[in-house]
Amino acid sequence: MRPREYEETALLLYTDGASRGNPGPSAWAYLLLDESLNLIEERAGSIGRGTNNEAEYRGLIEGLKAAVRQGGTRLSVFSDSELVIRQMNGKYRVASPRLIPLYREAKSVSGRFLKVEFNSIPRIHPFIAKADQLCNAVLDRERDELEK
Repeated sequence: MRPREYEETALLLYTDGASRGNPGPSAWAYLLLDESLNLIEERAGSIGRGTNNEAEYRGLIEGLKAAVRQGGTRLSVFSDSELVIRQMNGKYRVASPRLIPLYREAKSVSGRFLKVEFNSIPRIHPFIAKADQLCNAVLDRERDELEK
């Protein structure tokens, strides 16, 4: 039985990853929201040279870590990456040597929640579109820095 002061915190996590070249310059992003769809945190970053799937996993991992930091106990994850979602749900096995360590890290962090669910949603969803914009902004900045 949980102590009375224990409060469950449900959060929503929207993640994306992008790669130009696959492999090529790659970036990740996430948006973390509360149940009322208030933005708690958004971040994006570069993974350097990688594949789109590696960037998708990095976005997931960084978002999971953010949800832990924010005290989430229940988490609904949304991504347009059917591969990542199906692997996290156990429907696809992870065969790529490049993805196995990322998958294991994502599973480890997701184990810190009382409940976590992974959902595939279309790329046109507004929160996924925003995460995609964040990824592309990182990639554009990196490209611009190289051109200087």
